[in-house]
Amino acid sequence: MIEIRNISKWYGSFRVLTDCSTSVAKGEVVVVCGPSGSGKSTLIKCVNGLETFQQGEVVVSGVSVGAKGTDLPKLRARIGMVFQNFELFPHLSVMENLTLAQVRVLGRTVEEATAKGAALLERVGLAAQAPKFPGQLSGGQQQRVAIARALAMDPIAMLFDEPTSALDPEMINEVLDVMVDLAKDGMTMMVVTHEMGFARKVAHRVLFMDKGEIVEDAPKEDFFGRPRSERAQQFLSKILHH
Repeated sequence: MIEIRNISKWYGSFRVLTDCSTSVAKGEVVVVCGPSGSGKSTLIKCVNGLETFQQGEVVVSGVSVGAKGTDLPKLRARIGMVFQNFELFPHLSVMENLTLAQVRVLGRTVEEATAKGAALLERVGLAAQAPKFPGQLSGGQQQRVAIARALAMDPIAMLFDEPTSALDPEMINEVLDVMVDLAKDGMTMMVVTHEMGFARKVAHRVLFMDKGEIVEDAPKEDFFGRPRSERAQQFLSKILHH
């Protein structure tokens, strides 16, 4: 589904990604973790062209993301993205947030888009919130709306960029529960997160990044049981200890 081949990226003279390669199969859940500034968010933003890269290739379902002539808006419509800070339209109702792109990008009727939106709000436990505005919702509710909005486009894969890091602790699980259900339903997912409990429960593989490199790419049992690199062992000892 997703092939990342030897991609490197610079901001000016600073190299933010170095020769990163991995692949994500259909239905696979890959958690990307590592210390702050290790390139995790940049890596997954390269998957749908939100970040450009100077070397290498990213191919999603047969489409080369960085190739000239690739219709990036069309590609992004097929790859759901959920950000740290929700990125909902504050001046639109919850339902309008879910229907806008369905109508404008996918060409659905307002009735079709509304029916799809209602079903997805039901799925994320927010059916009663449809007429409200994002500012009237808690952070956890807003993030669940953002997930529903991404799902409304019938994506072939979902990218999550630290989806719980802006949330109060009691709201984290309500978002992770939705993501766990998505994984159980077979959604292809790349998830940047520090939630190691989620990784242990849901991930098939874990990518550990440090200083712009993929240091480990291992099945979760191997990563948590016997990480190969000293850097990953240090990271886990700190993050699991607390």
